[in-house]
Amino acid sequence: MIPVFVGSDIIFEEKSEDGSMHIIERRCKLNVDAPYLLKKISGIDYFYCIQKNILDRRSRTLKIEAWNESFANRIIIQEYCTYYVHPENPDWTCFEQSASLEVKSFFGFESVVEKLAAKHYAANIKKGKEIIDYYIEELRKEGTTYIPPFVEEKSQNRQEIQSFQEYQEYRGLNFGLLVLR
Repeated sequence: MIPVFVGSDIIFEEKSEDGSMHIIERRCKLNVDAPYLLKKISGIDYFYCIQKNILDRRSRTLKIEAWNESFANRIIIQEYCTYYVHPENPDWTCFEQSASLEVKSFFGFESVVEKLAAKHYAANIKKGKEIIDYYIEELRKEGTTYIPPFVEEKSQNRQEIQSFQEYQEYRGLNFGLLVLR
């Protein structure tokens, strides 16, 4: 479905006890669609990036962060996507996406790398929408047309964590999320 996508390995995964929070981090392997000379100079056939997905069922949001692992000392690529419920219509999903690219040094091919990255990013935005539409249609075919909001189980043994910092300290992580324990 995604021609450049070769595969991924899960490097971190955590689910909250109540099922409201799911964090998963993957190392993704992508085919490099670059000019032959650039591939030879760089010595790679695959490009690696890290993707972190944070699903917060309580606030009904999915945050996706991605950044490059390959050439991280020469190029910084960061992408952020957020899916959330529309504030005025709970049946709609909003989507926000942003990305940044900084080429520090790349064997004298900085402008080529910037143009190549911009071209691939633009092409992948369209492909990403096609993939989302494909999976939505698959859910419809299976009869899933509505997923109810998360309903929290009442328990007297739970202590609410009031801030992002408390959660980070509790889990020893740096995700900045609100959860219950």
